Amino acid sequence: MAAQDYSARHLSVLEGLEAVRKRPGMYIGSTDSRGLMHCLWEVIDNSVDEALAGNGSAITVLLHKDGSVEVGDKGRGIPVDIEPKTGLTGVEVVFTKLHAGGKFGSGSYAASGGLHGVGASVVNALSERLDVEVDRGGKTYAMSFHRGEPGNFADGAGVTGESSKSPTSAFSPFVSGSELAVVGKVAKGVTGTRVRYWADRQIFSPEATFSLEDLVTRARQTAFLVPGLAIEIRDERGDEPVEQRFHYEGGIGEYADFLAPDEPVTETWRVVGSGTFTETVPVLQENGHMVPTEVERTCEVDIALRWGTGYDTTLRSYVNIIATPKGGSHQAGFETGLLKVLRTQVEANARRLKVGTDKLEKDDVLAGLTAVLTVRLPEPQFEGQTKEVLGTPAARAIVSNVLTKALTDRFVSTKREDKTQSGIVLDKVVAEMKARISARAHKETQRRKNALESSSLPTKLVDCRSNDVAHSELFIVEGDSALGTAKLARDSEYQALLPIRGKILNVQKASIADMLSNSECASILQVIGAGSGRSFDLSMARYGKVILMSDADVDGAHIRTLLLTLFFRYMRPLIEDGRVFAAVPPLHRVVVMNPGSKPNDILYTYSEKELHGLLSQLEKQKKRYQDPIQRYKGLGEMDADQLASTTMDRKHRMLRRVRVADAASAEKVFELLMGNDVAPRKEFIIEGSDRLDKERIDA
Repeated sequence: MAAQDYSARHLSVLEGLEAVRKRPGMYIGSTDSRGLMHCLWEVIDNSVDEALAGNGSAITVLLHKDGSVEVGDKGRGIPVDIEPKTGLTGVEVVFTKLHAGGKFGSGSYAASGGLHGVGASVVNALSERLDVEVDRGGKTYAMSFHRGEPGNFADGAGVTGESSKSPTSAFSPFVSGSELAVVGKVAKGVTGTRVRYWADRQIFSPEATFSLEDLVTRARQTAFLVPGLAIEIRDERGDEPVEQRFHYEGGIGEYADFLAPDEPVTETWRVVGSGTFTETVPVLQENGHMVPTEVERTCEVDIALRWGTGYDTTLRSYVNIIATPKGGSHQAGFETGLLKVLRTQVEANARRLKVGTDKLEKDDVLAGLTAVLTVRLPEPQFEGQTKEVLGTPAARAIVSNVLTKALTDRFVSTKREDKTQSGIVLDKVVAEMKARISARAHKETQRRKNALESSSLPTKLVDCRSNDVAHSELFIVEGDSALGTAKLARDSEYQALLPIRGKILNVQKASIADMLSNSECASILQVIGAGSGRSFDLSMARYGKVILMSDADVDGAHIRTLLLTLFFRYMRPLIEDGRVFAAVPPLHRVVVMNPGSKPNDILYTYSEKELHGLLSQLEKQKKRYQDPIQRYKGLGEMDADQLASTTMDRKHRMLRRVRVADAASAEKVFELLMGNDVAPRKEFIIEGSDRLDKERIDA
């Protein structure tokens, strides 16, 4: 900004916003992509607040090619009249004054997300350029800002269209007074606001970008939380525009079903209630003095929850539809109330559930739970401007009381459906408690035993001699015939063997109780010795590597998939730490015949393609080989030397490490291949049937 363009009136406009530019992290958390997205949430939340107040039911978000973003709504439109205290239009007040807006007890918003009143002004301060258009009273008003200062951009004389707008266009700040220009007309009754801004690269790091994935996730979440609200996203940054639209009528009950990672064991329960509390807040009087005033607040609570077959917990909490990923008083009240009710009910049914004196813990209750918790209250207290933690103390007691009353009524209900569902929940949480207690006992007894100690490990385990966990290996082998060969082929110093009989239980479909009662699954958990599920402790694992060694046929692949399902569902840290491997036994043994007394060469191949390539190469070299070529249909067909040199000897073997790059996508794959829903699996098999090698099917 040139010195001659800097007049006294700009001091009042920029003195607050300069602080934002100097310390942006105080307001948006960081200046990377996360902070960039936070600015976008601030603008979107203002439009959502309009929808929450019953004004407008559609929001559009447009990501332009030039890196700018535009958010539009059909709300009431920002006020365009003069605000008496400042003498500025409502638009300029909203975008240039910190802690100004319609959300400070004025009655315009009963409960809103953007509550600190710094959202729009902070975004403006951190934007190289911001344009706002307001439809109101039959006219379209417009104003532009450059790094928080109002003025005019010279967007190429005679050039029309969106492409002419640029943050680098010549800028002229207003000197004597700001002008809210009338740039068009709209039909009577049409209202709304459109905000387009270019993030300031003096503030944000060059690699900071708007994440379409995060935007889609947030838009979907908001559409669930505000039933009837339609949110449309259009991304024009790529070669082809990407459009997505979200619109749901089912509210948080539908959201809980969407979030759930497992099959349900209960229906989705809905808990609705409210409570009142008083708090003392400073209120600005006409004479400019702040006077502490006691006001009564109402806190509305809406909860959807359901238990599933798994043990993972999915809990999302919101305050006035703003996500609180780090929880706060409302989430603490939810967990306290839930634990209190279930402890009371378990004690009341102790004889039927056979629990003795054991007490439920929070993790027992939360295992397999999917819940969406929302509270709505005026002027909530957040810890920090990023609004990730709710601080309002009264919310804890109100949420706990609402949940306690509703769940207690359900558990003591005499209706058949309620009694059935309640019984299922009690059985599940007690099973989790018993599994936790059992896991703790196992950890004490399942440490690596030395030669002088007794061991309660399965008798079929062929253990190794070494106590060095890092270098030890557990081979899970298919069948007793393979076990006999593997015993002779292994290095007994550090390689242990555990045989399994055929195909183990498909744990994706089974409950945790069924899994624990299955002898093969229980043996694997016991031998690895680190527990299962949420109680799994990687540091207690008895082996450095777990290697799945199954036949190189379709049945072997199926067994390997079943084993991987067990590891993914109940021992996932082993996979995440890169300690689960699949052995790669050869498919073919080719004996190359050498002339004279020279010993024949033995070559192994691992696929049909590799075999054909090898045979072609031998024919070119005019070398003879024994025909027919031996094809291994199982590990038992190999002798010990062959199995050792190809599959078990560290110097010559090949292992495939099992990785989980994306747990969410892996979960979807396991659910597709191993879950209860048959139709998608059938489609997957039909689509992939052309790629199947029919020779690999034993018929």
